[in-house]
Amino acid sequence: MDIQTVRWLASPEGHARLHELPAYREADAVTTAARLRSEGLAPEHAAGLLTQKRLQDKAKGKFGEFAEGMLFTPDGLEQASRLEVAATHAGRFAAASLATVHDLGCGIGSDAMAMSALGVTVHGVDADPLTAAIADVNLRPWPDSRARPGVAEDFEAPIDPLHSRVGVWLDPARRTPGQTDHTGRTRRVFRLDEISPSWEFVLSVARDVPATGAKLSPSLPHDIPPLGTEAQWTSWQGTVLECAVWWGPLVKEAGRSARILRKDAPPVEVDQRTCEDDPDVAGSLADLGPWLYEADRAVTRAGLIGTVTGAVSGRELEAGLGYVSSDRALDLGHARRYEVLEAMPFSVKGLRAWLRERGVTGLTVKKRGIRLDEDQLRKQLKIGRGAGSGDSATIVLTRVGGTQAVLVVRPAAV
Repeated sequence: MDIQTVRWLASPEGHARLHELPAYREADAVTTAARLRSEGLAPEHAAGLLTQKRLQDKAKGKFGEFAEGMLFTPDGLEQASRLEVAATHAGRFAAASLATVHDLGCGIGSDAMAMSALGVTVHGVDADPLTAAIADVNLRPWPDSRARPGVAEDFEAPIDPLHSRVGVWLDPARRTPGQTDHTGRTRRVFRLDEISPSWEFVLSVARDVPATGAKLSPSLPHDIPPLGTEAQWTSWQGTVLECAVWWGPLVKEAGRSARILRKDAPPVEVDQRTCEDDPDVAGSLADLGPWLYEADRAVTRAGLIGTVTGAVSGRELEAGLGYVSSDRALDLGHARRYEVLEAMPFSVKGLRAWLRERGVTGLTVKKRGIRLDEDQLRKQLKIGRGAGSGDSATIVLTRVGGTQAVLVVRPAAV
């Protein structure tokens, strides 16, 4: 797809044609393309319509009904902040009463759209002209917000950013342009010194514009964010998506924090204020209580497991794994609770015998701190992924006091 096709898709004719297409089905793609061309559409317009319909249908998982009014690229869709996370970012800028935000590396414009919806004017730039053109189309409902081709490094800070109520949002590229993996996606980078624009540039912008935020990898080390900033790890449905670093008036509480987002549930935030220092760690299986808490992975990434141990007067099974044992039964928004039915040293033979004695044929496997192939384990246990005809069980494979262990658990009713 090229910029001319994007402009046609954004035209009244292109918009109407896209709206008229039925839900995308791979089996119908060739037939639909032939029909569109027979109706007089140029091949590139027909291909653009089908590509956008496919991406729009896929994007509904991230953007819901808003996806139908947006345009995408495959990489842009994958890298864009999902609706709930973009709203989190936008809320910080709106709460700081900023008039204008410069979105440096705006992608397809998901964050810019969320900010614009809250009354903030956004000036977005993206190094890829096609992506910038798509972001500009996505910003049409807010005429004051625009996106254009450009590089973050050309940004010039205003002389008085506080008085002019200006902020900056950076989403440095964490992929290598022109290099793809076996799926055709651009190659990810994980080192901080490989992002573009560079971390040094991000820091320079934050020095010039106090209201600055940056979206970074969830693997960001804890010692990287400067003092006085807030580094917030965000998860969606248990998967950690990012670590955002906030400066100046965008900081809620300096230090590390975690934000947990789930469907049909209010957001949950924890920070260092409620984090117990140096939580106790279990020495052996004998130290385990009747309840197991599985901290959300954003909490674990943020190094805030002490918010769980402190809340339930518990102890970690092993430092850093995110599992906490306790005698207390509490419902926490940032950790899931399980009843411990059995705890034993881990061995395939012993576990197989335990499952066989109880007629267990369906198994849910959770693991942290133990590297093993789940499919191979199921073969050794002689239990497939189906429910089977017998009972089902949930097991947690982890480490307790430095020793591999298996815990048979049951999710607590909430």
